[in-house]
Amino acid sequence: MADRTGSLDFAPSALARQAPAHPALALAPSGGAPAPGMSDDILDYLPALRAFARGLCRGAQDPDDLVQETLLRAIEYAGTYRPGTNLRAWLFTIMRSRFYNDCRRAGRETTGRTDCVSVLPKSQPTQEWHLRRKELMRALDRLPPHYREALVLISVLGESYVGAADIMNCDIGTIKSRVSRARGILRGMLAPDF
Repeated sequence: MADRTGSLDFAPSALARQAPAHPALALAPSGGAPAPGMSDDILDYLPALRAFARGLCRGAQDPDDLVQETLLRAIEYAGTYRPGTNLRAWLFTIMRSRFYNDCRRAGRETTGRTDCVSVLPKSQPTQEWHLRRKELMRALDRLPPHYREALVLISVLGESYVGAADIMNCDIGTIKSRVSRARGILRGMLAPDF
């Protein structure tokens, strides 16, 4: 600030009245009023940004790095922010987008050199599960019908014991014992050594 003599006043209070610490950290130009209860100063939202970053990261990456990247993006795109709107939501949107973009990028990136084995495509063998399923289906076919029906209603279709008892027109205790016996028979057929 210049006084009557033309010299500049560098007192901290005078500088604080002139402009914020960094022009991009206070995004509202003069004349743009923030929403009631809201501020257009990014620094007011640092604690909330850190908490949101910790919730997003959960050990996947450093939350402080995510906050820093969010602030850099906010400064970079400060011209797209509309004064008087919800700055907090705008910052959270930037952070969330940045986090998920980083996750997608990390999923596409491969580690190691090009001749490293880790870059080769791999898939888990499915033949064992296919064979186990065939064994299970054969064992289910060998169960007596009343055991098989009770087991399928309860274990496969997720029917309640009361509902299964209504469907099979018998008592709940009968359904429970049939399911228990069917499981025991299947266990004996599929793993006779145990």
